Amino acid sequence: QVQLVESGGGLVQVGGSLSLSCAASGRSFDRFAMGWFRQAPGKEREFVAAITWTGLSKDYTNSVKGRFTISRDNAKNTVDLQMRSLRPEDTAVYLCAADQNWSRLRDQDPGFWGQGTQVTVSS
Repeated sequence: QVQLVESGGGLVQVGGSLSLSCAASGRSFDRFAMGWFRQAPGKEREFVAAITWTGLSKDYTNSVKGRFTISRDNAKNTVDLQMRSLRPEDTAVYLCAADQNWSRLRDQDPGFWGQGTQVTVSS
Protein backbone atom coordinates (compact mmCIF):
# COMPACT_ATOMS: atom_id res chain seq x y z
CA GLN A 1 0.00 0.00 0.00
CA VAL A 2 1.02 3.58 -0.69
CA GLN A 3 -0.38 6.49 1.21
CA LEU A 4 -0.30 9.87 -0.48
CA VAL A 5 -0.78 13.17 1.33
CA GLU A 6 -0.94 16.46 -0.52
CA SER A 7 -0.11 19.85 0.91
CA GLY A 8 0.46 23.40 -0.26
CA GLY A 9 -2.92 24.36 -1.61
CA GLY A 10 -4.51 27.68 -0.89
CA LEU A 11 -5.81 30.93 -2.26
CA VAL A 12 -3.74 32.91 -4.75
CA GLN A 13 -4.40 35.83 -7.05
CA VAL A 14 -4.39 35.60 -10.81
CA GLY A 15 -0.84 35.55 -12.09
CA GLY A 16 0.51 34.29 -8.80
CA SER A 17 2.43 31.15 -7.94
CA LEU A 18 1.83 28.18 -5.69
CA SER A 19 3.68 24.97 -4.97
CA LEU A 20 2.04 21.68 -4.13
CA SER A 21 3.76 18.74 -2.53
CA CYS A 22 2.77 15.11 -2.22
CA ALA A 23 4.38 12.90 0.39
CA ALA A 24 4.30 9.16 -0.11
CA SER A 25 4.63 6.54 2.56
CA GLY A 26 3.93 2.89 3.12
CA ARG A 27 6.29 1.16 0.73
CA SER A 28 9.13 1.69 -1.68
CA PHE A 29 8.40 4.79 -3.65
CA ASP A 30 11.04 4.91 -6.34
CA ARG A 31 9.41 2.44 -8.72
CA PHE A 32 6.23 4.46 -8.99
CA ALA A 33 5.30 6.94 -11.66
CA MET A 34 3.62 9.89 -10.00
CA GLY A 35 1.07 12.31 -11.26
CA TRP A 36 -1.12 15.27 -10.47
CA PHE A 37 -4.75 15.51 -11.48
CA ARG A 38 -7.37 18.10 -10.75
CA GLN A 39 -11.12 18.37 -10.50
CA ALA A 40 -13.03 21.59 -10.64
CA PRO A 41 -16.62 21.90 -9.38
CA GLY A 42 -19.04 20.47 -11.88
CA LYS A 43 -16.28 19.19 -14.13
CA GLU A 44 -14.64 15.86 -14.74
CA ARG A 45 -11.30 15.08 -13.22
CA GLU A 46 -8.46 15.84 -15.62
CA PHE A 47 -4.81 14.96 -15.95
CA VAL A 48 -2.36 17.76 -15.12
CA ALA A 49 1.18 16.37 -15.04
CA ALA A 50 3.10 13.14 -14.53
CA ILE A 51 6.67 12.05 -13.98
CA THR A 52 8.34 8.68 -14.34
CA TRP A 53 10.03 7.08 -11.38
CA THR A 54 13.45 8.05 -12.72
CA GLY A 55 12.31 11.62 -13.21
CA LEU A 56 13.68 11.58 -16.74
CA SER A 57 10.32 11.77 -18.49
CA LYS A 58 7.55 14.22 -17.75
CA ASP A 59 4.20 14.90 -19.33
CA TYR A 60 1.85 17.84 -19.02
CA THR A 61 -1.60 18.69 -20.22
CA ASN A 62 -1.45 21.42 -22.84
CA SER A 63 -3.11 24.09 -20.72
CA VAL A 64 -0.33 24.03 -18.09
CA LYS A 65 2.72 23.61 -20.31
CA GLY A 66 5.23 26.34 -19.65
CA ARG A 67 3.49 27.30 -16.39
CA PHE A 68 3.63 24.16 -14.23
CA THR A 69 6.65 22.03 -13.38
CA ILE A 70 6.53 18.56 -11.86
CA SER A 71 9.51 17.18 -9.98
CA ARG A 72 10.26 14.43 -7.52
CA ASP A 73 12.74 13.57 -4.81
CA ASN A 74 12.90 9.83 -4.32
CA ALA A 75 15.13 10.20 -1.27
CA LYS A 76 12.36 12.18 0.43
CA ASN A 77 9.47 10.27 -1.17
CA THR A 78 7.93 13.47 -2.45
CA VAL A 79 6.61 14.80 -5.72
CA ASP A 80 6.05 18.50 -6.20
CA LEU A 81 4.05 20.63 -8.60
CA GLN A 82 5.25 24.18 -9.03
CA MET A 83 2.55 26.37 -10.52
CA ARG A 84 3.03 29.88 -11.82
CA SER A 85 1.06 32.38 -13.88
CA LEU A 86 -2.05 30.91 -12.32
CA ARG A 87 -5.41 31.52 -13.95
CA PRO A 88 -8.96 31.31 -12.58
CA GLU A 89 -9.47 28.14 -14.63
CA ASP A 90 -6.71 26.48 -12.60
CA THR A 91 -9.05 26.52 -9.60
CA ALA A 92 -9.69 22.93 -8.56
CA VAL A 93 -8.95 20.22 -6.06
CA TYR A 94 -5.53 18.87 -6.97
CA LEU A 95 -4.93 15.19 -6.37
CA CYS A 96 -1.70 13.26 -6.28
CA ALA A 97 -1.63 9.75 -7.73
CA ALA A 98 0.82 6.89 -8.06
CA ASP A 99 1.17 3.72 -10.06
CA GLN A 100 4.00 1.50 -11.22
CA ASN A 101 2.38 1.44 -14.66
CA TRP A 102 2.75 4.67 -16.62
CA SER A 103 -0.18 3.98 -18.91
CA ARG A 104 -2.51 3.27 -16.02
CA LEU A 105 -1.47 6.51 -14.40
CA ARG A 106 -1.99 8.55 -17.58
CA ASP A 107 -5.32 6.86 -18.17
CA GLN A 108 -6.48 8.10 -14.76
CA ASP A 109 -6.60 4.61 -13.37
CA PRO A 110 -3.75 4.63 -10.88
CA GLY A 111 -3.63 2.28 -7.96
CA PHE A 112 -3.27 5.02 -5.38
CA TRP A 113 -4.80 8.45 -4.85
CA GLY A 114 -4.32 11.17 -2.31
CA GLN A 115 -7.20 13.04 -0.71
CA GLY A 116 -6.54 16.25 -2.60
CA THR A 117 -5.74 19.86 -1.80
CA GLN A 118 -7.77 22.89 -2.84
CA VAL A 119 -6.26 25.52 -5.09
CA THR A 120 -8.29 28.67 -5.62
CA VAL A 121 -7.20 31.39 -8.02
CA SER A 122 -9.02 34.66 -7.51
CA SER A 123 -9.44 37.32 -10.14
